[in-house]
Amino acid sequence: MPSLRLFIAISLPDAHRDTLAELRSAARGWSWTPQGQLHLTMRFLGDIAEERLKELTAALARVRVEPFVLPLEGVGVFPPRGAAQVLWVGVGRGHPRLFQLRQQIDDALLALGLPVELRTFHPHVTLARVRREAAPTAAAQFLKTYRDFASAPFRAEAFDMYRSELTSDGAVHTRLQRFPLGKDFPDRPTAGRATESPA
Repeated sequence: MPSLRLFIAISLPDAHRDTLAELRSAARGWSWTPQGQLHLTMRFLGDIAEERLKELTAALARVRVEPFVLPLEGVGVFPPRGAAQVLWVGVGRGHPRLFQLRQQIDDALLALGLPVELRTFHPHVTLARVRREAAPTAAAQFLKTYRDFASAPFRAEAFDMYRSELTSDGAVHTRLQRFPLGKDFPDRPTAGRATESPA
């Protein structure tokens, strides 16, 4: 049965993607997220049967949360102890509606019988993944350099469902559907490719 590798995310405005791209360094062994793919993941769904896409879209269209404003501030790594594997930018303390959105998305998924991983929600934007050949002190130096990082806040007005296709050059993200916040679901899909040439 054909399946799609899906995730749900809040896409960043182009201006904020530009700002995050300025944080990139030439550090050896870091795989930077392509600028056009920078996003805040709400839920990674994994492989979902293609025939379930219609009911999944309908369930997410019933999510009702008003738009809200989020900062981009603070940097960190996963895991918080030991060798860094992921470098990220946070959203400060977030916004109550961000967590409300996450809960409603989870409720929609659970209503369809889809598995939801139970772990603390730590909203962030993944900047880079750290490879084994990276210098052991590079991540610590990055965190020190940008410990006071903060950008202008942005207004979250929608969330998106993306397809992620794994290629030899990295993942290619294609937006399958946009779900506006605080508005009725549009009659027509608003699909689009996030990037054509991942780095």
